[in-house]
Parts: sequence; structure tokens; C-alpha cells
Amino acid sequence: MTTRTYSVPGISCGHCKAAIEGELAPLDGVESALVDIDAKTVTVIGEITEVDVRSAVDEAGYEVASVS
Repeated sequence: MTTRTYSVPGISCGHCKAAIEGELAPLDGVESALVDIDAKTVTVIGEITEVDVRSAVDEAGYEVASVS
């Protein structure tokens, strides 16, 4: 199982959290997707590619700045 944390500077509220988690949760390979509003990060656990995560975050209306 892989855990990656994505920096998403545009996260600012509960709506942001719901939108991003809502896009990621149903994707194949995602075991968990958790948005931290204060840290402006998205932590994804599972077997999903970075490209797919970036695409889902983009679909929610946000942009990934970096990955760790």
C-alpha cells in the first residue's frame, strides 16, 4: 500500500475538502483520501497513480502543487 501527500494550495474550506474527497473516494485503488484544510494537503492511501490523483483533484477544481 502506498501513501502519498499532495500539496494543494487552493484548499480553504469544508467545501474544498468535500469536493476533493468526493472525486478521489470512488476511484479504483483508493483505500483512503483525506484532506487536511489547515495544512492544505491531500493524503491518499492505496494503489493509484499520481497522474490519476492529479486528474481527480483537477476535476474537483483544484491544482496539485507538489507531492511528497
